[in-house]
Amino acid sequence: MTSFSLPDIAAQSSQHRLPLDWVGMSGIALPVQHGGQTLSAHADAGVSLDDGVSRGIHMSRLYLALEALEHEALSPALLRRTLEQFLLSHAGLSDTAYLRLSFDHMLKRPALISPLSGWKRYPVTLDAQLNGEMFHVELSVHIPYSSTCPCSAALARQLIQEQFARDFAEPLLDRQAIQQWLGSTAGIVATPHSQRSQARLRVRLAGDELDLIGLIDHAEAALGTAVQTAVKRADEQAFALANGQNLMFCEDAARRLHLALRQLEWVSGFEVRVEHAESLHAHDAVAVSRDRW
Repeated sequence: MTSFSLPDIAAQSSQHRLPLDWVGMSGIALPVQHGGQTLSAHADAGVSLDDGVSRGIHMSRLYLALEALEHEALSPALLRRTLEQFLLSHAGLSDTAYLRLSFDHMLKRPALISPLSGWKRYPVTLDAQLNGEMFHVELSVHIPYSSTCPCSAALARQLIQEQFARDFAEPLLDRQAIQQWLGSTAGIVATPHSQRSQARLRVRLAGDELDLIGLIDHAEAALGTAVQTAVKRADEQAFALANGQNLMFCEDAARRLHLALRQLEWVSGFEVRVEHAESLHAHDAVAVSRDRW
């Protein structure tokens, strides 16, 4: 019986000499461990192709190297070992290894007043790169919050003042009538507009610390109006109070987050992008701030 070896077309050199920055796989389904949870992630894994003529990298070797992420909690050290394995399995072909992990991190959040609680989803991305001794990891997370427009609030207050002047023109004022007026739409004739907003944080890690939950908590505390999950009327009222006492343009939100992130010693640089999905306009208001990026 004649046996034939399988053809290796990839071993043949390309007709064109050109190094490639990234060759690999995208959208690999992968479970990862973080915060005591097993999370469903998607991985993009690749290496550079530096000799300019090779083609057909060992994709199965990259795939198998990712198995380490299934059993150990995510950390910069784990990501570095994975990238080192990428390069070891492509010795002579590649100088740089890349890995991106995308997943949703779930946190159970309490209501503001009542004992209710519910789950919130935070989209997360981890980008790691290794080139020789140059290794860095970037952590990105999207954080939803509520924002009330200061300009809209001022205009609403002016309308209420004008309505008050019309309805209570007499010199002697009736306290009970004023109280009833304040609780009616006849008195509170206008309300400021609020919008669901989004903070997109991208931070570069300074060491081996990966405090995703700490980053989210720190950002939400700086903003003051994180969106809620399960609520009762008391929670909704407390949320209305928080928005009313916490007016902010997108510029205000970006500056708050910038100052908050500068307090984190485990962050060596960052980029903040906030987007306020306008309820007045058909477009969004956006502000961006960077530090040591």
